[in-house]
Amino acid sequence: MEINTTMSTNLSLRYGRLGLPAALLLLLAATACGRGNTHAAAPPAPEVKVAPVIQQDVPVYSEWVATLDGYVNAQIRPQVSGYIVKQNYTEGSFVGKGQVLFEIDPRPFQAALDRAKGDLAQAQAQLGKSVLDVERDTPLAEAKAIAKSQLDNENQAKLGAQAAVESGKAAVEQAELNLEWTKVTSLVDGIAGIAQIQMGNLVGPNSILTSVSQVEPIKAYFPISEQEYLHAQQKLKGGAISSGHAIGFFGNSLELILADGSVYPHKGKILLADRQVDPNTGTIRIVAAFPNPGNILRPGQYGRVRVETSMKKGALLLPQSAVAQTQGSYQVAVVGGDNKISMRTVKPGETLGTMWVIEEGLKPGEQVAVEGLQRLRDGTLITPKPAQLSPANLSTEGR
Repeated sequence: MEINTTMSTNLSLRYGRLGLPAALLLLLAATACGRGNTHAAAPPAPEVKVAPVIQQDVPVYSEWVATLDGYVNAQIRPQVSGYIVKQNYTEGSFVGKGQVLFEIDPRPFQAALDRAKGDLAQAQAQLGKSVLDVERDTPLAEAKAIAKSQLDNENQAKLGAQAAVESGKAAVEQAELNLEWTKVTSLVDGIAGIAQIQMGNLVGPNSILTSVSQVEPIKAYFPISEQEYLHAQQKLKGGAISSGHAIGFFGNSLELILADGSVYPHKGKILLADRQVDPNTGTIRIVAAFPNPGNILRPGQYGRVRVETSMKKGALLLPQSAVAQTQGSYQVAVVGGDNKISMRTVKPGETLGTMWVIEEGLKPGEQVAVEGLQRLRDGTLITPKPAQLSPANLSTEGR
């Protein structure tokens, strides 16, 4: 308004002699000319980052939920009954095979051993007497100085004494074992659990004192479908079906994805397949083993076992940010040769790393927008700017 007022004043002064009608016409012409210049400047096309459709061979992975368990899980039970008088290990710590974990009051078992030794000594003395009797009376019986029946009785008494000695030796051995068993030891190398009893508790062979799990290596159990199992077995040479230790593509190294999403740094291997398919779920359980240095993994943890099952040839890949999901369909913004956007529906497959495999709807080398898909429409004119994809974007190692 200020410019127009000034212009009107100047025109009135300059063209005053032309009269008011002529001045007004000149003013309207100048204003219309100014408005025309304002609309002539079109806004520049927005810059949008674009990336080409990549074609390459990519591995195809399968994943299953896995449960970790000890390679060996040993329940520690006493073999004799008695009162717990000592605990010799720290709960949750590593213990070695043969290490004493608990001690039972040994005094009753020491007394039983002493009594057994006394009984053995008595039997040995009786055997000695019987031997002397037989040695003395044998020549007398041959000379018919004594009745032969007396010698026969002495020989039987000798045999009975020998049997009593053997029984006494067995009793002493059993008493020594019982005394030894008052020291309850670990059966394997592993991590000892929390004690299930307290000092002074009366325990017996049915009592569970604690458990020790061997966790290096550690086992992983995961179920696969019957179809997956048969497919894996068919990949063996000749298509033979076996219950072997490396079944089909499971012969490849396994990856373990932990609960926090991180990939465990050590690869695992298949140990075996279970003997039967579960009729309730239609799955068969697979057992794998993973190295566990430092005992980081523990029984009861959950994770996901991942294995490469095949290689997809000539797959088309896009960054996941280039795919928009709307009402159950997936769309990408394809950039044409005239830099105009064409929205296209695609069929995505699995995700590999930060990339998405596109099954249908795109051709190799086509350019697609990788940002701002919400504000792009069919026919939108853009200024394409190549997106810088990091090596992590192009990686297909993880899903």
